Amino acid sequence: MRERRTMLRGRRAAAFGAATLALALSLTACSSDGGSEQPAGGSGGSAAAASADPSPTPTPTVDPATYRHALSGALGPLDSALRAVDRAGEGGALNKALDTASARADAAADALQTTRTPDDATAGNSQLASALRALGQDLKSARGDGGRCATSPRVELGTAQSPKSVQEAGRSLTALGYDAGLRLPRTEQAKHRRLANGALVRDGSRGGLGRLTIRNGTGTDAVVTLTRGSRTAFSVYVRQGSNATIRSVNSGAYTVYFTTGEDWNSAKSSFTRGCSFEKFDDKANFRTVRVTGGTQYTVLTFTLNKVIGGNATTSRVSPGEFPS
Repeated sequence: MRERRTMLRGRRAAAFGAATLALALSLTACSSDGGSEQPAGGSGGSAAAASADPSPTPTPTVDPATYRHALSGALGPLDSALRAVDRAGEGGALNKALDTASARADAAADALQTTRTPDDATAGNSQLASALRALGQDLKSARGDGGRCATSPRVELGTAQSPKSVQEAGRSLTALGYDAGLRLPRTEQAKHRRLANGALVRDGSRGGLGRLTIRNGTGTDAVVTLTRGSRTAFSVYVRQGSNATIRSVNSGAYTVYFTTGEDWNSAKSSFTRGCSFEKFDDKANFRTVRVTGGTQYTVLTFTLNKVIGGNATTSRVSPGEFPS
């Protein structure tokens, strides 16, 4: 125990001596006239040089010609794909062209995001990459499903914002001397084709005395079709908020179908926007019989919208089930 205490005292003494030495050295650094002396064997200038930061290496600028080459390489394949969309006809060929163009728009956006740009092109390059990414999504979304109730992909593209954004970004870069022009595919405005109220879309042989009145209280136009078995007897166009009456309906039991929507495409016998297909669950029975003093015949009224006290129910049907 005594030896351990002696060692502890020795360490404390050594530490005190070190502190005294450090104090003595700091005092000798000051002169009597208040100035500071230079350390022996060196100068103040050498200490300042050692503490100075090295000058940063300037970042090399991107050669505009190099960027132009990269821009052309990124946009060239996309431009070719967009021209193919422009030439393609409706249907499968157009859908295939849209898929290809969508993939190339994504590839072009990827390439631009990793391309080093001159200082004056940085903002425009970023803007174009973002616009191309959105264009790829819109091209994919515009594909048609080929069904009867299908808006044309060209109409869908006409309502998209991304083609305009691509044009704006391209013009900004082109104005700086970097050609970023793309030939975007042609688009179409949404159509609003309608037939006259009461116009017969299809008319079979009618020679009876039955009468059918259709009231369309829905917010869209409608086409009502009556069938007997697998044969269509007639179809009539009824505008929204209007009534239409068909006379000379032959005796028989008819299934009553109706479709509603906007923009009637006569070639597909369907509306192209917001369309639905339904049928009345009960058949429409028309009879014409001779009675004493005359002839009795059936007069029916169908209302397409729900009404209080109405006794007819409807069911949805698939577009393929709806008669042409």
